[in-house]
Amino acid sequence: MSDAQKEPTGPDLAQGVAQDQLGEGTMLAGHVGDEAVLLARRGGEFFAIGATCTHYSGPLAEGLLVDDTVRCPWHHACFSLRTGEALRAPAFAPVACWATEVRDGKVFVREKSSPEPRRTLANAAEKPQKIVIVGGGAAGFAAAEMLRREGYAGSIVMVSDDDAAPVDRPNLSKDYLAGTAPEEWVPLRDDAYYSEQHIDLRLRTAVTGLDVAAREVTLADGGRLAYDRLLLATGAEPVRLSLPGMDLPHVFTLRTLADCRRIIARATASRRAVVMGASFIGLEVAAALRARGLDVRVVAPEKRPMERVLGPELGDFVQHLHEEHGVVFHLEDAAIAVDERQVLLKGGAQIDADLVVAGVGVRPRLALAEHAGLAIDRGVMVNAFLETSAPGVFAAGDIARWPDPHSGAPIRVEHWVVAGRQGQTAARNMLGAQQAFDAVPFFWSQHYDVPINYVGHAETWDTIEVDGDVAGRDCAMRYKRNGRVLAVASIYRDAESLIAEVQMERAAAHR
Repeated sequence: MSDAQKEPTGPDLAQGVAQDQLGEGTMLAGHVGDEAVLLARRGGEFFAIGATCTHYSGPLAEGLLVDDTVRCPWHHACFSLRTGEALRAPAFAPVACWATEVRDGKVFVREKSSPEPRRTLANAAEKPQKIVIVGGGAAGFAAAEMLRREGYAGSIVMVSDDDAAPVDRPNLSKDYLAGTAPEEWVPLRDDAYYSEQHIDLRLRTAVTGLDVAAREVTLADGGRLAYDRLLLATGAEPVRLSLPGMDLPHVFTLRTLADCRRIIARATASRRAVVMGASFIGLEVAAALRARGLDVRVVAPEKRPMERVLGPELGDFVQHLHEEHGVVFHLEDAAIAVDERQVLLKGGAQIDADLVVAGVGVRPRLALAEHAGLAIDRGVMVNAFLETSAPGVFAAGDIARWPDPHSGAPIRVEHWVVAGRQGQTAARNMLGAQQAFDAVPFFWSQHYDVPINYVGHAETWDTIEVDGDVAGRDCAMRYKRNGRVLAVASIYRDAESLIAEVQMERAAAHR
């Protein structure tokens, strides 16, 4: 997923740069031939890796060095300076590495380096032969990919009731829906990947039962799959309002690629759209439909959009931003019915609509875990290693409630990056790593040309500190309780967002 290739900028690193031009802990963007290369100095060593993040082509030189890694400024992907490996979601593909040489006071970037042999995890006491993954979203894909990356050679069966292989779900409410990204950007991997990696991906296949004593799952067609380790990554499903008319053909929810395709098809023949809900997804849909030229109305019961998550000032900013782009809000109101031509509101208004999208939230898909007798508390309860109350059964993504070391309480969040990182940690732990999941939650939202990054987790706060100018689209908001920063939301403050993430990591490590 990238923009058209740009001409490389900066110095020609093959010709060398003065050693003292690169201070300790700093980076320099340059090129070797027509390839963009990042030169970094850390601990007296010089490293050269690809300068472009493999997720959305973020400029790594504008990111942050942390130990022997670099973090992307856009969506907090993390790469090894030594190997180029993508260490943490949302990036999965590595960047290239080059050899470096210091001579006559200059640093030269030489030939590309061959990847170092992957250091696999130490053998578990009982190495699994059969791993089953239930779910084809971010967590499920990340787990399967990491299992193979760790050198696991046993059986992997990924079961998904979707009709599409794992996709980049954030794009479904952003660029792809807006018509500014082609569909080939949407799959996380092409179809050949799964056969090449010997991942048995079974689409359009529902799991109807889980027997933890027998260590097997039952499929809708009556088939059974035995497992040594199981990952539950069933995700969430959109909340469907119980209103008259919600089953009409022009009324949609958005979760899957098929949902997005249907909305796009309807949008091409529509002029007026109503979005129910002023959530992140709802407002991203509103922005995407405005990009397609539709008249868009947003109906929501709250006083201002996203106030519960972002607070009043940022909520007002988001509302005004959408209004500047022509969106009309009907706040402190709610739909009571939909017919073929209109949406009827509780306050009495009747809004013309050729297209209706309900974006009023999602609920975790817990039925399988609950019926299997797993511990449930507003999510599937897992320990620090993402293992459920049933030995050998792990959970990750939207359904998992884990002991968060940063907030000091069990939490469950519905963030794409969190799901991917949990899938990666669960994969390692299914192989015996005993690695605690301690990543700081992170998500991003895009509204027209304005990105909002959010790091941490603050369900409640007593203070919001504002640094910068919210209206000027240059700010960081710190959500604090009892003097401690729980979360930071930012607009065009990428470096501060990364620094906040590292500070939260280090603070949790010392508690």
